[in-house]
This record gives sequence, structure tokens and C-alpha cells, in this order.
Amino acid sequence: MDIETSQSHAGVSDDVERLIAGMTLQQKAAQLVGLWAGARRDDNAAPMQEQLIADGLHVDESAADGLGQFTRHWGTTPITVAAGTAELRRRQQSLAERGGIRALVHEECLTGVLAWGATTYPTPLAWGAAFDPDLTERLGRRIGEDLRALGAHQGLGPVLDVVRDARWGRVEECISEDPYTVGSIGSGYVRGLESSGVVATLKHFAGYSASRAGRNHAPVSLGQRELADVHLPPFERAIRAGARSVMNSYTDIDGVPAAASVPLLTGILREQWGFEGTVVADYFAVRFLETMHGVAADASEAATLALTAGIDVELPTGADYREPLIEAVESGRIDEALVDRALRRVLRQKQELGLIGPGEAEGDPSVDLDSAENRALAREIADASIILLDNDGTLPLSAARTPRLAVIGPNADRFGAMFGCYSFVKHVLPRHPDASPLIEAPTVAASLRARWQGEVVVAAGCAVTDADTSGFDDAVQAALAADVVVAVLGDDSGMFGRGTSGEGCDRDDLSLPGVQEQLLEALVETGRPVVLVLLTGRPYALGDAADRCVAVVQTFFPGQEGGPAIADALLGVTSPSGRLPVQMPRPGTPQPGTYLTPRLGARTGVSSADPTPRHPFGHGLGYTTFAHEGFLVQQCEVAVDGVIECEITVRNTGDRAGVDVLQVYASDPTAQVVRPLRELIAFRRVALAAGERQRWSVRIPVGALAFTGVAGNRIVEPGSIVLRLAPDAHAEGLAAELALVGEESAVGAIADEPHWERHE
Repeated sequence: MDIETSQSHAGVSDDVERLIAGMTLQQKAAQLVGLWAGARRDDNAAPMQEQLIADGLHVDESAADGLGQFTRHWGTTPITVAAGTAELRRRQQSLAERGGIRALVHEECLTGVLAWGATTYPTPLAWGAAFDPDLTERLGRRIGEDLRALGAHQGLGPVLDVVRDARWGRVEECISEDPYTVGSIGSGYVRGLESSGVVATLKHFAGYSASRAGRNHAPVSLGQRELADVHLPPFERAIRAGARSVMNSYTDIDGVPAAASVPLLTGILREQWGFEGTVVADYFAVRFLETMHGVAADASEAATLALTAGIDVELPTGADYREPLIEAVESGRIDEALVDRALRRVLRQKQELGLIGPGEAEGDPSVDLDSAENRALAREIADASIILLDNDGTLPLSAARTPRLAVIGPNADRFGAMFGCYSFVKHVLPRHPDASPLIEAPTVAASLRARWQGEVVVAAGCAVTDADTSGFDDAVQAALAADVVVAVLGDDSGMFGRGTSGEGCDRDDLSLPGVQEQLLEALVETGRPVVLVLLTGRPYALGDAADRCVAVVQTFFPGQEGGPAIADALLGVTSPSGRLPVQMPRPGTPQPGTYLTPRLGARTGVSSADPTPRHPFGHGLGYTTFAHEGFLVQQCEVAVDGVIECEITVRNTGDRAGVDVLQVYASDPTAQVVRPLRELIAFRRVALAAGERQRWSVRIPVGALAFTGVAGNRIVEPGSIVLRLAPDAHAEGLAAELALVGEESAVGAIADEPHWERHE
């Protein structure tokens, strides 16, 4: 474990065993559940504080036998840090006096701490666009420190679902469509979160993103090879990075719900990978075994299935793991030993976190959740994640050349345009319309107006979602009066149909929502140069109007510093340096589709449907250019259990500084099973001054080329491999061929990360 205690591992186990031996069945069950209850209304109440009692029970009454977790103490209602800390301390003190075991406090943390007034960072898809695990590690550490300051112990993140269908609403919560990128970036976040003392929770295990037709919670038709080679590796890598908790997926795979899957939650996770942490249920997933999946006749059977499979803690409340589970044990439906198994894992983790026995009051009522340091990091990530898709030279903009600027579109001057669905602004505040967000998030229009030396005119043109075109005339007139137009289009995130992106906000096609395509067409028809800026939670299929824009900039919900970051990128204060973590489709591109496709998944003469994307995975431009002047593989032959050594020379061929992302792809021309045309096996973000040349070496374990063979085992087989240094997943780049030699080799643990080294 990453968090050491003053006691030995054996000592912790002895203490836990003594606790278990002295607990009643009711007390045991109480430790396996959460309680979702907002802060009480009392003399310390903030003006917006509300009483929210899970399952109609008062928090003190429901915790009479103890309690496993407090669910989203901070992320349920607007509550000040001072009031929330006081209430949390009261609750924990009550538990400590009652049984000596305090509750673990968990909170959402995908775009920052889900708390009123906390910094909102870019969404995870933006982390993927930055291609910088070290930056994401710093993010995880910063969020973890704020969580600990609030008395929270567990963060529900990162999301390690690999994007498989861009129509799925939760794409914005994901990192990439590439398993290695997801695992590498996600592991960085895990290292950061865990280094602060917070338990990282990997979700959603596993296969959730492969739901049929991109529909939330829909069944997953997934072969075991795709599960093993695409969906599982990010989780395995993040567990090696130190993650101490895992959350199940809502979906079923081939008819077996993840929440009831012994092979998944026990066989793979614990027996194969050696995971020793806790498995927590995604919210209401245990109850869904009865109400949605239909594999349990009642709550008692649902609890039996989930506990047997390996779910240790029911969240957000104890609907099934309380009385229904107790009934199952007392009736002989399930052995109490399985309750003890889960309890042992829970209590060992609580012991590590200092929640058993005497302890100091947790939480800092004076913590600044939106500190200057937080905002600086949010800005750094926003800067690094901006992707320049197209540019005819119009960008960066200059007021000297084009003094009159029109900023047009539904996301041009809208506060909420910057945020994903798991931000406090979009997740909690819609239920509290009178509450201030307590954070500043300048819009694109406001940020440009503050920086632009000429005239700026702003018009919405239309809303994100509706079909009203009555604002087109004003938008067109504003465009005609300008020298250049910045069209800011995209998404409005929300939950369960109350947005165009987010959990439960799935799409049946990938056209821009509402009448935004028509608005863009009207702006292009004015003849004025149009720069298209996208603020979205997924990649969209851009049509002819986008092809006629002078530049296209893609961002993925860049958070509260996104507006200034976009403005500075448009004006050339910074140079865009992000790369696409997901490919950008064209209108009519068959879905689902990602760059990880075999020969027959690409364009062929045997199908009239063309899956070629508008822009491939890994694509991104800047205000300078780079030349890859050398790609040398040191060996012609490498043992199947060896290490590939490569040398790369890159040069900035432009007249200003910039950032390149070195991408190394592998192709396996002939294998015992069908393989992708190419897959990313290493990447590195490198900054170069104008004219600078850098030489890098990278050592890549051959295990990075492993796949699931015919027999169902992870292997590396001998044969020819083509490595390619390329600017994206489709470019030819520089190629080098090598031979893997030796006998077919079984691969146990996932390969180590590549090791990069710069040479002077």
C-alpha cells in the first residue's frame, strides 16, 4: 500500500480480526454501506443548506450500528466549508463515541472536488488531449489535498473507460479511445490522488463504454479478447500505480451484470491481479440487479449476488446490504463468511486511513478551495489541451490586420459552456438556481473583449439545443460588420437528458446539436473569415461549413480557466499544443468507430461505408512546425521478453516555440488473431524553442506488444513488427522494422511504462 501506518500489516490484520470477532451481524452490515444525507439544518447552517435524508432516515438513527461511508457530504447541496466541516465533525464524533469506528467520506472528483466554490478543472477528455501524465499527476495531488482538507478520504475517480462510441454521453468523463493513453494518463491521476492520502477509485469496471449503440446502461456485446486487450489494461495499469478502490460498471457483458460477476470482480481483479483494496458499488448498482437487470427476484437476492461477486460496499445507501443482506445470512442464503470477507477489506482500509480508534478532528474550515495555485494549474491544463485542427494562416488573430471582431454562437458568452456534467456548476447548482457558483469563469467572448485592441461584437445566434433561428439575422449582421468571425459552438452538459453531453445524454448521431450547423453555414455564407471554436464533451462530425472555415479549434469542456486559455491561443499569446485523444468523424462516418481497427474495419472495396475520420487520433497543429529527422531502432532482432530501444530526433522548424507530442505506433502485420492496423505504445510531450533540435531515446518493453492469443492467454509471439514515429494514427511518419525472436512467450503482468530519456 502507498499509505504506511505505524503498525505492521500483520498488526493491522490482528486489530481488524479482533474487531470483527466482537461485532454483531447488524454492526457488520452497517460497515458495508453508505449513507447519502445532506448536512442538518441547525445554527451552523449556511443560507442554502438543506436537509437530505437517505431512505427517509435521520443520519444519527440510520448510523445507530455504525456506518461504512458518508456519501457526497460536500457534493449534494451548496454548503460553506465552515458549516460543512462543523457538521461532518459532529457526525464523525458521534460515530466514534458510539463504536470507535468513523465513516469513510467519499466525494466525486472528475473535474475537481465536487464542492461549492471549488476550482473546476478541465474535464478528463481534456487531460487526454494534453498527453501529459505528469501534469495529470499534479492535478490528482492538488485535488487530493483539497479533499483531505475537507475531511474526505476517497475520491470517485478516475474514469478508465476506453471510448468506443462517441455517441455515448459519458465520453466527456473519459480520457481517450486508446487503452494505453487511458492507462498512462489515468495512472498519473491515481499516483497524485493517492500521494495526498486519498483513496483513488477506478471506474467503471469494466466494459461500460462499449454499451450497445452508445446508450447509457445498455447491454454490452463484447468478446473476451476485446475485453482483455482494450478495456481491462487501463485498470490493471492503474492498480499497479497504487489505486486502492474499484467501482463496478452498470452494464452487463454477454448477459452477466458486472455487479454480479464473480469472474470479473474476484477472478480477474483479485486472483489474477492481486488487488487487495475495496470494491464499491456504483450508485444503486446492487438494487439494479433486481430492478433493471432482472437477475435477482428481490433485494435479498440482489445483495447475495453482489456480495458473492465481490462488491464490498453498497453505495450510495444501504438499501440492500442492510436488512435484506441480514435476512439472507439468517436464512442461510449466503454464508456470513462472505460478509466478513468484505468487512475485513473495509476495516483494513479504515485502519490505514486512521478511522478506527481515537483520532483528531478532520477538515480545515479555513481551506481555500479556489486558490491561486488551483487556478494556475487549471489554466495550465486548459492551455495544454487546446487542439488546433485546421488553420490556413489566419490564426493567430491580429487586431492590426483585422480590427473588428465578431464573437458569435450559443457558447460564445455563456458561463456554463466551460463545464462538464460532474462539475458542481452542472451537477448540483441546477437544483439551486439562486445559489452563486462562487467561482469565476470568464467566457470566450469576455476573455477576447478583455484582450482585443479593436472592436468586439457579441451575438448568440441560437441556443445550443432548440430549433429557434430567430437570432440568425442579428448574428449575420454582426458578422458582416466584422473583419473576422469567431464562432463558438458545441455542447451544454447535463445529466440524464438535461443536456447534450453527460451521463444519460446520449446521441443518435454526431451532428452538432440544435441548429448550430445552420448557424455556422449562415456565418460562412457572409464571406467573412470564420474561425470555429468548439466547446464540447465529445467529437462531432463537422460538415461542409466547417471545411470552409479558415481555422477550427477543438476544446473539451476546459473548465473555469478555459475562456482565457482559448482567447490567448486565438491571439497567439500561447500556441495550441493539444492532440486529439479521440478521432473526429465526418458526416455519415459509421459508428461506433475508433482508430484501433483491423484491416477490414478500415476503408475497403467490399463496403460502401467509409469509416475514414475527418481528423485521426493524435492529430493537432500549432503555430510552428516540427520535423522528425530520425527514428532509429537499435536492434534488428529483439527477444520476445526483451526491450526495444529507439532513438528519435525532432526539430522545431518554425520561428516560435512550440510543443510536439512524439507518438510511437506498432503494427503486427501477421498474427495468430486479427490485430489493429496500428496501436500507440509510447508517447512523449516535448517543448522546443524556435529552431531547436532534440534527441530522445525510449526503451519500450516488448510486453507492450502483447495481445490475447487464440488460447485466450496474453502472449508475445515471434515475428515481424513495424514501429512508426508519426504525428497521428493515420500518417505514414518514419517506419522501422524489427523481428521478435524466440518462442511464444506468456505475459503475466501488464508491461512497464516506456522509459524516455533526453540526450544533449
